[in-house]
Amino acid sequence: MNGVYIIGGAQTDFERNWTKEGKGVIALMRELVADGLKDSGVSYDDIRQLNAGNRVACFVGNFLGEKYNNQAHLGSFLTEVDPVFYGVPSARYEAACASGSAAIDAASARIKTGDYDLAIVLGWEMMKAVDSQTGGDYLGQAAYYEKEAQGVEFPFPKLFARLVDEAIGKYRLEEKLLMDMLAQIAVKNYTNAKRNPHAQTRKWFMSYNQAASRGSETNPLVGGKLAVSDCSQVTDGGALVILAAEEYVKKRGIKAPFIKGYGHRVAPILLDKKIAEASHSPFVLPWTRQAVLEAYQRAGMTIDDIDFIETHDCFTISEYLSLSAFGITEPGKEYQAIEQGLTAFNGRIPVNPSGGLIGCGHPVG
Repeated sequence: MNGVYIIGGAQTDFERNWTKEGKGVIALMRELVADGLKDSGVSYDDIRQLNAGNRVACFVGNFLGEKYNNQAHLGSFLTEVDPVFYGVPSARYEAACASGSAAIDAASARIKTGDYDLAIVLGWEMMKAVDSQTGGDYLGQAAYYEKEAQGVEFPFPKLFARLVDEAIGKYRLEEKLLMDMLAQIAVKNYTNAKRNPHAQTRKWFMSYNQAASRGSETNPLVGGKLAVSDCSQVTDGGALVILAAEEYVKKRGIKAPFIKGYGHRVAPILLDKKIAEASHSPFVLPWTRQAVLEAYQRAGMTIDDIDFIETHDCFTISEYLSLSAFGITEPGKEYQAIEQGLTAFNGRIPVNPSGGLIGCGHPVG
């Protein structure tokens, strides 16, 4: 099978509000494609030639375009970016917060089987087109909406707050210790974001005192024990990568990183079932652990081979629980990695040096 190489990419500035700029989805896509092609050294003429031989395809990740932007059939909209995309195979992939990952997975599979030489993969979301309460209701559709989110104000903070309670109970943690660790995660990710020129919060303020003062006027609680500082951002933006087959890379003498391994698992959709199933495991998130192990196995690596980690910190508790899933600590001992500074920017294994979803931003698709 072909290797899958990453020959270029682009990300929009997550600080931007595209609705206030008077720009829509097509403008966002045009910027992403232009920047991504420039970064990769691929031209529109290259795409035209590859399309003539049916050797290029596009894969679009998006979660809720139908809600936020009143638009579906999103795989077809690259034809509005440039006529060169007329006829290029393209489809939209949706897997809630993993929509972009699902698009990469699909693109990688088609390159490995030899169907395409080049794949353009982009994920995006324009979330600031609606108010926060409406957006929170939309996001509830990533849960079992009828049973877990309908009629609930900001359902996801409340759902993830239950994971805080589960960690306290499962591992017999002192509440103050865990909440202190979560505050430190928030501060770390906001601080890391200041180094990232595309991060949404790079100009924002966050200190430990601010993050730890949950329930205050400047850091109100939004669900259970979780406050604003524990939550990822509402973000407009997108990212793009251009994937290429090994033969394509070799012919052009391109030096590029490649995808070594992946893991893909799905947990029960209902949180009650997630928690019930995890009662038989030392991990609060056992399917996350399984996906990590499969990625390591496919890559022929262990945690000791990893230089840094970007993980899905939709809430601080998500990053916290991921530390054992990655194998940095034993389950229940995640606080040790934070106390020892292992996950700090200058630590042995930095976690979310980009700022993560809390600092960099979280356009869900």
